[in-house]
Amino acid sequence: MSDVEKNISHSGDEHQPITTSGAQNEFVHIGNMKVRKDELLNAFGGSLYPGIMAPPTHKFANPGPLGLSAFALTTFVLSMVNARAMGIHNPKVVVGLAFFYGGFIQLCAGMWEIAVENTFGGTALSSYGGFWMSYAAIQTDAFGIASSYDDETELANAIAFYLLGWTIFTAMITVCTMKSTVAFFGMFFLLTITFLLLTIGDFTRNENCTRAGGVLGVIVAFMAWYNAYAGIATPQNSYLTVKPVFLPGGRV
Repeated sequence: MSDVEKNISHSGDEHQPITTSGAQNEFVHIGNMKVRKDELLNAFGGSLYPGIMAPPTHKFANPGPLGLSAFALTTFVLSMVNARAMGIHNPKVVVGLAFFYGGFIQLCAGMWEIAVENTFGGTALSSYGGFWMSYAAIQTDAFGIASSYDDETELANAIAFYLLGWTIFTAMITVCTMKSTVAFFGMFFLLTITFLLLTIGDFTRNENCTRAGGVLGVIVAFMAWYNAYAGIATPQNSYLTVKPVFLPGGRV
């Protein structure tokens, strides 16, 4: 009997059968419970579980498709309004999406990206989650942001600076996708152009620029859905899967 097994027999129930398994006898079986020897000693040293228990292992699914889906749908709705589809000018319909789906859910997805050690995913998804919630706040009367401006020109310029900041951030993120896939890089590249067009539209009060940004935003939304689908479609759940096309220098 090994030293670990002797310690077990004196610390636990002596009537439970104790055996070992594994190529190096690295597993200890105590009755119906299987733990690693190296984890077993840690359990004695401060586990909150009564008796002998190895620390739990936390595993996460890929949160990227969720964040991309939240971004895609919210972008689609606002972009249709910016494109003046069906003559719609009022963007208030997007407020609920911007707070809860594009905002809160995307922020959660970003935090989960941090948990799975994806710095890029965590930064991008969390930031755009913040973008949507901040945009919703501007559109919500209770926050008093838009109503605090007496001059409509001043408000338009202020929003333009707001959009310019997001243009700069998105351009920075785009540079960090130059070794990814064509679809992923293309989505961020077109998103940068979308923000730029919307910024120019607010600075110049040129509705054609805003509408062009809306049309491009709709394309970005579909590209985000495409990237999300690529992350969830597998041979086990779909007959239609996506084969990534990597840019030069990308991982193959």
